[in-house]
Amino acid sequence: MPFAADRGRGAGAWTPAGRAVGGGPAVYQTTLVPPGGIQPAGIAWLDTGLLSARLYSGSVSPGGGPYRYTAPVLPAQARTLVAAFNGGFKMNDAHGGYYTEGRMIDPLRPGAASLVIYADGTMNLGAWGSDVTMTPQVASVRQNLAPLVADGRPTVRAASANWQQWGSTCAATSCGHGIPGVEHQWRSGLGIAADGALIYTAGPDLDPLQLAQLLVRAGAVRGMELDINPAWPVFATYDPPPGAPAAPSNGRKLLSSTTPGPATFFEASWARDFVTMSARPVR
Repeated sequence: MPFAADRGRGAGAWTPAGRAVGGGPAVYQTTLVPPGGIQPAGIAWLDTGLLSARLYSGSVSPGGGPYRYTAPVLPAQARTLVAAFNGGFKMNDAHGGYYTEGRMIDPLRPGAASLVIYADGTMNLGAWGSDVTMTPQVASVRQNLAPLVADGRPTVRAASANWQQWGSTCAATSCGHGIPGVEHQWRSGLGIAADGALIYTAGPDLDPLQLAQLLVRAGAVRGMELDINPAWPVFATYDPPPGAPAAPSNGRKLLSSTTPGPATFFEASWARDFVTMSARPVR
């Protein structure tokens, strides 16, 4: 259900998205207007029992390549691709580290909000050193700022009046050096539910607390902010004909107002990190 009165047809109602996995949906999507908000944000729920995660690295974030997995998504991976979404800040702004493909690109910081992907494609999310730690099974760690959601609630920092600690934003109508940013701006976030499901949200008019509230409303017990500002948040699902690969032509945005779209992850020029979610083999 929406937080308040329904401001749009279908708000709060989950609908399947992306190709079927094991005979059924692996991704569900909806929109919600956050408390005190006007514009709807998109929310996606991903079944991590059906989907396998992989971190793709870019020349800008984190830098330090080359990498085996980097844009564009190649045909072999496109055959099972179900969804993909943006990563976090450039590393000099992320206040955290980055580990992947057996290499420590930037040192991991204790307490930082961390997305952890394991060698078998499973994942976890939380504060580094307490909720999640390094093990031989860890394939990738992507840190970004401090936790946004903990113990099923927005963190104290999420509710702080000092919203600038959650990243430098664009102005209301333009992005440019020296132009004062606004609190309510494009933001994206990622959370994990108690049952291990993954929850992604993004919207055009969010402050940090509203982003946290959306994740909690969708069931997240721990969560983190990902990238912000109009050019970077993107979540796409792919629904090709049976047996065919994912492609921009069969992709769909979570929110139509997102600047990047389904073609983003198939562009060799895309220089930012992102996460793919692919169908697990049917047993």
